[in-house]
Amino acid sequence: MANSDPGAARDGSEMTFWEHLDVLRGVLLKMAAAILVCGVAAFFFKDELFAVILAPKDDTFPVYRLFEQVGSWLSAPSDTSFSVSLINTGLAEQFKIHVKTSLYAGLLLASPYCIYLLFRFVSPGLYARERKYSRWAVAVGYVMFLLGVALCYFLIFPLTFRFLGTYQVSQEVVNMITLQSYMDTLLVMSFLMGVLFELPVLCWVLGRLGVLSAGFMRRYRKHAIIVILLIAAIITPTSDVFTLCLVAFPICLLYEASIWVVRR
Repeated sequence: MANSDPGAARDGSEMTFWEHLDVLRGVLLKMAAAILVCGVAAFFFKDELFAVILAPKDDTFPVYRLFEQVGSWLSAPSDTSFSVSLINTGLAEQFKIHVKTSLYAGLLLASPYCIYLLFRFVSPGLYARERKYSRWAVAVGYVMFLLGVALCYFLIFPLTFRFLGTYQVSQEVVNMITLQSYMDTLLVMSFLMGVLFELPVLCWVLGRLGVLSAGFMRRYRKHAIIVILLIAAIITPTSDVFTLCLVAFPICLLYEASIWVVRR
């Protein structure tokens, strides 16, 4: 019978390929169970969950109030009030969105435990020094992903939604934004911004492996900016320059931060 402890391979006895697969299966089952439990819990907290998710559509969202306050400090007061209503066009769309969003929330809530399980499975095969660097890389990478999601939720998505949700080519044309469009834009942008925030960690790993250097990154900075603009144009769900700049600017800052990380 296979040992269910990933650290059992340290006792000098070699685990077979099938024993490793058996341990991996147990890890994946635990991860799936944790995500499911957290997802079910999020499902029953529907009001609280969607109060957070739908908050950027109201003019009381903190970032709008902050910009209004900054405008008053600069003696340039501006009216940040706006009104955008979401509609539903499908019979089962709201229920499906509720289920999908609950699963995403469950994945986010269970992610620390899932990362712990994966690291515990992989770590017995690493040397002590590799384990130390891997532990830091995983921890920093997770924090950077959350920072990317937070930046999208608190800044990039609200400003994008406010600009596009209130933009009209004519007063005779009324915006009718669907809940599906709102959720897809928020989830996709949040996930992709979280992934893009892994850039410093990826560059650090490549620098440790000797594949990447700070001089190389400085030399091809202009090329990197063009690539960043192309990536921002691809991942943004809209084709306007405003959203493109909002996404590209923090990625450029991350590229500069990556140069500093690799150099050190």
